[in-house]
Amino acid sequence: MATTVRRTSCNLCEAICGVLVTIEDGHVTDIRGDESDPLSRGHICPKAVALRDLQEDPDRLTTPVRRTADGWQEIGWDAAYSLIVDKLTAIQREHGRNSVGVYLGNPNVHSLGALTHMPTMVRQLRTRNKFSATSIDQLPQMLSSYLLYGHQLMIAVPDIDRTSYLLMLGANPLASNGSMMTAPGFGRRIKEVRKRGGKVVVIDPRRTETAAVADEHHFVRPGTDAAFLLALIHQVIADGNARPAPYVDGLAAVEAAVEEWTPERAAALTGIDAEVIRRIAGEYATAGRAAVYGRVGVSTQQFGALCQWAIQVLNIITGNLDRPGGTMFPRPAVNALIGLGRGHLGVWSSRIRGLPEFGGELPVSVMAEEILTPGDGQIRAMVTIAGNPVLSTPDGRKLDEAFESLEFMVAVDPYINETTRHADVILPPAPPLERDHYDVIFHNLAVRNTARWNDAVLDKPASARHDWEIFRDLGTALVRRTPLSRKRLVTEARLRLAPRRVVDVGLRIGPYKLSLRKLRKSPGGIDLGPLQPALPGALFHKNKRINLDQPMILADLDRLSELQATADGELLLIGRRHLRSNNSWMHNSARLVKGKPRHHLLMHPTDLADRSLTTGQLVTITSAAGSLAVEVASSNDMMPGVVSLPHGFGHTRPGVHLTVATQLPGISLNDLTDSSLTDPISGTAAVNGTPVTITPTP
Repeated sequence: MATTVRRTSCNLCEAICGVLVTIEDGHVTDIRGDESDPLSRGHICPKAVALRDLQEDPDRLTTPVRRTADGWQEIGWDAAYSLIVDKLTAIQREHGRNSVGVYLGNPNVHSLGALTHMPTMVRQLRTRNKFSATSIDQLPQMLSSYLLYGHQLMIAVPDIDRTSYLLMLGANPLASNGSMMTAPGFGRRIKEVRKRGGKVVVIDPRRTETAAVADEHHFVRPGTDAAFLLALIHQVIADGNARPAPYVDGLAAVEAAVEEWTPERAAALTGIDAEVIRRIAGEYATAGRAAVYGRVGVSTQQFGALCQWAIQVLNIITGNLDRPGGTMFPRPAVNALIGLGRGHLGVWSSRIRGLPEFGGELPVSVMAEEILTPGDGQIRAMVTIAGNPVLSTPDGRKLDEAFESLEFMVAVDPYINETTRHADVILPPAPPLERDHYDVIFHNLAVRNTARWNDAVLDKPASARHDWEIFRDLGTALVRRTPLSRKRLVTEARLRLAPRRVVDVGLRIGPYKLSLRKLRKSPGGIDLGPLQPALPGALFHKNKRINLDQPMILADLDRLSELQATADGELLLIGRRHLRSNNSWMHNSARLVKGKPRHHLLMHPTDLADRSLTTGQLVTITSAAGSLAVEVASSNDMMPGVVSLPHGFGHTRPGVHLTVATQLPGISLNDLTDSSLTDPISGTAAVNGTPVTITPTP
């Protein structure tokens, strides 16, 4: 029996943990953490072991399929490409180029081939109706980076390995493994903060797994984080602790804007005591090495852009930006920011609601209405790539209806799930263990500078296609429908360039002058050192300055001023994530879904008692988007007046071919979220803080 051990990385989440994969006679028999990896240091979570399940899942498609009146039928690759290009071209010829829409799911940024080839293919569709997971959970963070630092992906990450004070809002990195912050083994890193005398404070409506191990946790009413953050800024300035760098402008405008946002005013909205706000402001501002970090909970609300701007302002005015132990900018071996656009806002707007594009994408909150509303520019065909928006975007039932109404739909996906069941053609890419990998994006978000290339662990069958090969072939077929030109020849050449060639070029022109050959000699990765100060030189603004005075953000304070305190008896719905889940993608792994059920609605005991409800009872949740029934569970981890459902459940729709997932109980959180509730600045859906009522199910 031939046994080999191969090094690779788990690319299912942002932690990019190094793993050792044992292979016997072509089959994976063991997956464990790689202690030689300079970033993850041997850490893995249960999802890494499930890479084997993805490889061996009998529900995973291995050849293209076409939906027919008699069910799904296999179709050859070339025939599938021809059908897709013919249909999309015909629809655009009849209804205009914007009649085709595109949705890009989260797994695209975890795949090297998708990142190198998918954008070129999508550009050949020449449509403005592009959407992605960006506007589900991170767009406000990218918007604040664009405004303050000049690039949408110039994200400042906490230098957690050297910080002495970490303040986190709406983030649960013990479950997410870090998000917009590549920090594998986050639990160990928190322990190291505390071991060296530091402090970790968590602000969240739920006592999350991260909050449970922090020094402090304070409940906050969903949707009011902006008031808390503004009060912190107010107090830092009032205490004389504002000390921004010489290249920072606009402090006076910020001081005037937050003058009325005292801790007392914030306390009335947030539920956090005014003296606690004052103390946190003082501790943070005088800690010497401190960082504020906010993620999904502060982005997916009606004041997401204001929250993320305020987080950056706090880090900037206290001198913690670009300082060891504060928030810093990674220096990756391949600088993805060079190849990606700096971003732009409002160059065009959505057809129905007029919400602005950002970086060439419209917010997903308008996708269903752009399909269902007749008129010039109506979306009549969709291309979804590695995405399941029916479960992961707001008002999923409306989007379900919208996809059903399309004239044509194509999906690049290995499964027939809640979204792809509507497709006319599905093109399945090879699974992670069969493809080469380099983390183009997440080294740009890492808490330490490292680089690692991994060859595919397993050989791809000759009949299968890598995702980059799918995009190459589709893109080539689309561009060849246009007249021969220099631009067309350049596009075809770009599509033919293999991902490893792209990475090699990026490494050679990068700051460390590496090469693919050098990286392949160190399959466990190369340590490039801790994060280093980079400002003001690294700023993308031409004047190399940061301007805190952002009119569109400061104008939103008027809207925040109209926010009212929680009404008696009001319940607000928030989401939650689990370590064994990966949005909606990993519920077909038996090893990940086994154990204690995780689908329940969590509710504080007082709220249960007030409604004469008991743990395990079936209750009906009603929001503006509809009603659903689910079991309720009592939890002291919930803030009174707040209830929580997990994200990514609800696999029981007809036509879903996921044997394990369809047996799971649970409902889809996004069948209750309202796509009309958005942050008007970024267009991000306000899926946290949805008003709901809870009643016994008859």
